[in-house]
Amino acid sequence: MAESRRDNILIAALLLAVGIAACGYFISQTMYNSKVGINTAEVKGLAEKRVEADRAYWRIQYTVSGNNKNEIANLYEQSESAQSQVIDLLKTSGFAESEIIPGVIDYRRSEFRDENQNLVEEKFILVGSVDVETDQVRLLSTARSEMNELIARGIDITNNAPSYYFTKLNDIKPDMLKEATTNARLAANEFAANAGVEVGGIRSARQGGFIIRDVGENYGDTKKIEKDVRVVTTITFYLTK
Repeated sequence: MAESRRDNILIAALLLAVGIAACGYFISQTMYNSKVGINTAEVKGLAEKRVEADRAYWRIQYTVSGNNKNEIANLYEQSESAQSQVIDLLKTSGFAESEIIPGVIDYRRSEFRDENQNLVEEKFILVGSVDVETDQVRLLSTARSEMNELIARGIDITNNAPSYYFTKLNDIKPDMLKEATTNARLAANEFAANAGVEVGGIRSARQGGFIIRDVGENYGDTKKIEKDVRVVTTITFYLTK
């Protein structure tokens, strides 16, 4: 009887010890989680910069056509003449020869048939192009208006809109990331002031992608010379009493 009572006391003591240990673990874990929650703050920092495109691409197309297959040789001469006039005008506008890239001449043939599929008319078309690749992005608007002179001479010109690109993102990345981090710390300081704590060092940081947009546009980055560059960083700061 005494031995049984002793065994019960031992079992009860063991269960009590296990309970105390478990209780201590959960209290400790709760304190740890609480400490992490109280002592860190995750904030976002934004940096924006207005830039100008430093590279532009522009394609001018010209078309000559005729209705007689025997005229193809003559059409080719007209096409070469149109190409020369486009190139000459570009040089006069201020573009260097190295910035002007003549394209190939594309030959097309169209047929027009009646309801009985009888051939009514044929059209022979030559389409050529000249590309401009330049760092003189501001010169393009002037050159585009001067292309009207070729239209006045009777040349069938397609004056395509240029594409403008900003290619020097790596040059501004360090300063923008620094600004975004500074803005994130300012946000953390405001939070800390309200919470009665102080901002410490950085625990972790995540950098978002750099986004380039044409000014005033929600999407697209090739239509305008002026562009906005934007980046958002997410930073977790330690907080101290």
